[in-house]
Amino acid sequence: MPEPAQKGETIFRGIPVSAGVCRGKILVLGKSQTAVPRREVAEAAMAEEISRLEKALILTRQQILEVQRKVSTGMGAEEGGIFDAHLLVLEDRTLLDEVIRNIQEANVNAEYAFHVVAEKYASTLAAIEDDYLRERATDMRDVTARILNNLMGRQEEVDLKKLTEPCIIISYDLTPSTTAQLDRKTVLGFATDIGGRTSHTAIMARSLRIPAVVGLKGASNQLETGQNALLDGYNGVVIINPTDQTLFEYGQIIRKQVSLEEKLRDIQAKPAITLDGHRVILSANVEQATDAEEVRANGAEGVGLFRTEFLFINREVTPTEEEQYRAYRQVVAALNPEPVVIRTLDLGGDKFLSHLQVPTEMNPFLGWRAIRYCLQEKVVFRTQLRAILRASADGNVKMMYPMISGLEELNQANAVLETCKVELRAEKVPFNENMEVGAMIEIPSAVLVANSLAKRLKFFSLGTNDLIQYTLAVDRMNEKVAHLYEPTHPAIVRLIKATVDAARKAGIWVGVCGEMAGDPVLTPLLLGLGVDELSAAPPLVPSIKFLIRRLKMSEAKVLAEFALNCESAPEILARCQEFTREIAPSLFEGKL
Repeated sequence: MPEPAQKGETIFRGIPVSAGVCRGKILVLGKSQTAVPRREVAEAAMAEEISRLEKALILTRQQILEVQRKVSTGMGAEEGGIFDAHLLVLEDRTLLDEVIRNIQEANVNAEYAFHVVAEKYASTLAAIEDDYLRERATDMRDVTARILNNLMGRQEEVDLKKLTEPCIIISYDLTPSTTAQLDRKTVLGFATDIGGRTSHTAIMARSLRIPAVVGLKGASNQLETGQNALLDGYNGVVIINPTDQTLFEYGQIIRKQVSLEEKLRDIQAKPAITLDGHRVILSANVEQATDAEEVRANGAEGVGLFRTEFLFINREVTPTEEEQYRAYRQVVAALNPEPVVIRTLDLGGDKFLSHLQVPTEMNPFLGWRAIRYCLQEKVVFRTQLRAILRASADGNVKMMYPMISGLEELNQANAVLETCKVELRAEKVPFNENMEVGAMIEIPSAVLVANSLAKRLKFFSLGTNDLIQYTLAVDRMNEKVAHLYEPTHPAIVRLIKATVDAARKAGIWVGVCGEMAGDPVLTPLLLGLGVDELSAAPPLVPSIKFLIRRLKMSEAKVLAEFALNCESAPEILARCQEFTREIAPSLFEGKL
């Protein structure tokens, strides 16, 4: 329900999912959708209805693949992967067989039969208690709408690609397909009645850096196109007909945002050095070969994590050595002489190969994934290692293995690497004989044997996402236990320190490439614990650099000492928040 505020304005409160503030006229979507007609179909026309359905499915698949291609190119492989779920709907024989049975038994047209069956499936998903699964109903309805449009010859209500005036979109929901069309030049922000932080639409909004609010409940039915609005993506607020006082207050926030963005641009080419002269290597995480430009644009010093899975997912056969070499070389050559840390294949858990017949696992995150998969599928592993070695001749390549749990796995992986080197020497193929090899530290057992691992490696890279998940036994996608996922848990702080101590003893460096590295609040803690390098998503790099250049290493060490002796995760987090807000308040302004 709307909330009365200052005279003349109305406030709707929801869930903030993408930061920023914008102001403009609203465009309300979803009010003019025509009903799906029901027609009686004669027995003789059944085959034609089923044929219409099959043609619509083929056309829909082509459309989704094209959207996926554009999203993967424009936003990244992870965002493009959102549409894998849409493609699976088109291949769901249970659903499609039920539609065909409905056509034949109820003697109805294809669009009506599909609408009835698909809505039943979507309603079932929407009623599930788990937020993540419940929000997948949106994906189901996205595909359904495409299929129905193709069956009925119906056009999209508004072609968002052809908007000429900037606006704020208000809708009951925005499907991932619709969100993929949004252009930041004309769509200032958007708000929806339903959705949550884990919805695919929210994820894409953050990638596009468009301010967004979800969970407004009945706003779309109460608002009209053309009304003036202010959308606050920091606090989850949409204000209709904002007063002059409200505009003044938010104008102050926006001016501070602009000022901060100018400051971030000013330090883009400057190094990440603390006030007392401590140098930090600040790198970027990338997912595909075309990301090199974004690395430079955000002032990162090379790549601290090059995820190679994008080459393997959504294809019928594994990539050849030559394909992989060209992809790795593209990034390496573009960023030379800056380092590029390539992680070997990390499949399994939440990432799967579409063409492999991998059996369903009860606990996929504890199963056949990452280095475990590679050590059993040695042909795949050797092909990748050869491609990485070849790329090392074209720039500053470092390589690391994911999910190493102990010394035996490391020794086996290094043995395969040595075999590849012998082959390339015999073939007279150039590579860097001194390429640095490291390991991801993301399993508690790896921390406990870090002294042994460090003797055989040139660096460690802390994968904090998995390290936290495995240490605390928490699935952060499970809303019932997500609150237990605490990066500042004393156990995590001590595991990071133990990893750093083992590296120091062996004379090797330590980086962090998990989400902790991209959180400014945790930057001083990580530096105080002795981490040498931070690697985050490219858009996060400027904020991290801004904060580093405003802190003293001596103060960061005091913070780390407090954390190592503290027994409470909330207390550690509160101290980190207090410290970072004090040294860089402008990074956190606008958040109520």
